[in-house]
Amino acid sequence: MDKINIPKLRLYSQQVSGSGIKSAKELVNYMGAMQAQDFAMAKWAIGLRVPDLTEQKVEEAFNKGEILRTHLLRPTWHIVSSDDIYWMLDLTAYRIKNSLRTRHNELELTAKVLSKSNLIIEKSLLENGQLSREELVERLNAAKISTDKNRASHIFLNAELEGIICSGEIKKGKPAYALLGERVPVKKSFSRDESLTMLAKKYFGSRSPATIQDFTWWSGLPTSDVKTAVENIKQDLSSELINNKSYLVNNNSGKNVNEKETVFALAAFDEYIISYKDRSDLLPSDNIGKAIMKNGMFKATIVQNGQVVGIWNRTIKKENVIIKAEYFKKMNKTNLEEIEKVFTQYGKFLNKKPEVNHKL
Repeated sequence: MDKINIPKLRLYSQQVSGSGIKSAKELVNYMGAMQAQDFAMAKWAIGLRVPDLTEQKVEEAFNKGEILRTHLLRPTWHIVSSDDIYWMLDLTAYRIKNSLRTRHNELELTAKVLSKSNLIIEKSLLENGQLSREELVERLNAAKISTDKNRASHIFLNAELEGIICSGEIKKGKPAYALLGERVPVKKSFSRDESLTMLAKKYFGSRSPATIQDFTWWSGLPTSDVKTAVENIKQDLSSELINNKSYLVNNNSGKNVNEKETVFALAAFDEYIISYKDRSDLLPSDNIGKAIMKNGMFKATIVQNGQVVGIWNRTIKKENVIIKAEYFKKMNKTNLEEIEKVFTQYGKFLNKKPEVNHKL
C-alpha cells in the first residue's frame, strides 16, 4: 500500500468520501462513538457523512433517543447509539472514574457527596422529567452541595458514568439531562470479551487503516484489553508495513478508492483527525499547531485529497451562516470554487445561506 493512500482510505472508511448510510443512528452505530464536546459541530460531523441529512433530522434522532450524548471511552463527551451505550459504559466507565480520583479529592467530591448528588439528580428527573443543567444545578445547590469551581461538571460526569443520566431532548439548542433507564429502557448485556470484540470491530471497520497505538488512544483501554480485542478480530484484518510502521487494514475496506480530487469541510473534533494518535499521515507537523491547540481544542478543518490544508469557523445568523476560511498553502481559483461548494452543503445542512470569506 502506498503511504499516500492512507488518508483516502480513511476518508472512505469513515463515510466521508462516499456513504450509503441513511440515518444519524445508523452512522453513529457504524462509527461506534463520535467525540462531541462541541455539540453544534458534532451534529455536522454526523451530517457530513449521511447524504441529505439536515441539522433538524440529527436533532430529531437525539429527541427520539436514537443517539445520545454522554461520557465514555476517554473522559470526554461522545455521541453514541442507544444500542451501544450500556456495553460501552460497562467497558470503559471504570477506567475514567479511576482517572478522576485525584481531581475529585481536590474538589472535595467524596463518595458520600457524589452518592447524595446522584440521588438528588435521579429524584429530580423522576419527579420533573427532563431538566436542563441549570435546573439541576439549582436543585443541587438547594441541597447544600457546592457546584462551583467545575464541581457541577464532575458531578454530572459521575452520574453519567454510573449509568444514571444521559442526554435528553434538545432545549434551547442544548441537550437536557434525562434518566438513562427511561431513554433506553432495555439494557443489552455482553461479556467483557464480547464487548472488546465489538469495539475493535467498530473501530477498525470505520477507521481503517489504523495502528494498534491509534486504537489504544481512541478507546482509552489498557494494553492488555487492546491486545485481546485485536486478537479477537484478527481474521478481519490484514497488516501493512509502511515506513516501518504497522497498519491494520480491515479486509472489507475499499482499497481501490476513487482517485478524483476531493475537498471536505470537517467539524471541529472530527473523528477523521481525532481517531488517531499519530496524525502525521493527514496533518503535516508544520501545521499541527494551527489545527490542534495546546489546550486540546481541535479546530474545524478543510481537507483536500485527504490532507488538512486549512481551518474554518462560522458565525450563525438568522438566515445566513458566515464562514471564515484560512489556508495553510496557496489556493487557486478552482480550489476556492470547490471549497465554496462544500460550504454550500454545510449551508443546506443548517438551512441557511452560506457566505464564505477566504483568508489567502
